[in-house]
Amino acid sequence: QLPAAWRPCLHADPGTTPRMDAMLDDISRIYTRDIIDTGKQVHFVILLSFLIAFIIVRVITHRIRRSSGSHIHNISARGVHIHHLVWGILLLLVTGYVAIAFDPARGHKLLAILYGIGTALTLDEFALWLDLRDVYWAKEGRTSIDAVVITTVILTMAVLGTQFWIDIARHVA
Repeated sequence: QLPAAWRPCLHADPGTTPRMDAMLDDISRIYTRDIIDTGKQVHFVILLSFLIAFIIVRVITHRIRRSSGSHIHNISARGVHIHHLVWGILLLLVTGYVAIAFDPARGHKLLAILYGIGTALTLDEFALWLDLRDVYWAKEGRTSIDAVVITTVILTMAVLGTQFWIDIARHVA
């Protein structure tokens, strides 16, 4: 069964077609069978938070670059730009420590969200790891996009498995 908070998102408005309602019910059943029942919901949450955080960080960095007078700006300390890679590493360190040291019984989904965000922040500046200089907007910065695409594919296919996506595609088609 899907979490109660997700159910309203998956049920169509009264004015929609019965076919759309049936499709959403099928997707809900597939999600329950292939994700929840197989114990992969935390993996799914990591993937989802990773992708959402990556999109948000890209939008923010583009806005910072475009508008110099905006309220959105880079973070600096004593004149040194603090890359979002730093925040991602710190978030990964904290979530890893909490998960290992405390093994929280009920906090796995929150840790999964924080881990996905930390991974996105870190991999978005993967090119900085390789070049050890700020190449975010340079041609070499494309390496970060490649790292995110590869990570997304691995998380999607290996962690979630292919059967979920095959079943979704079959029902949507």
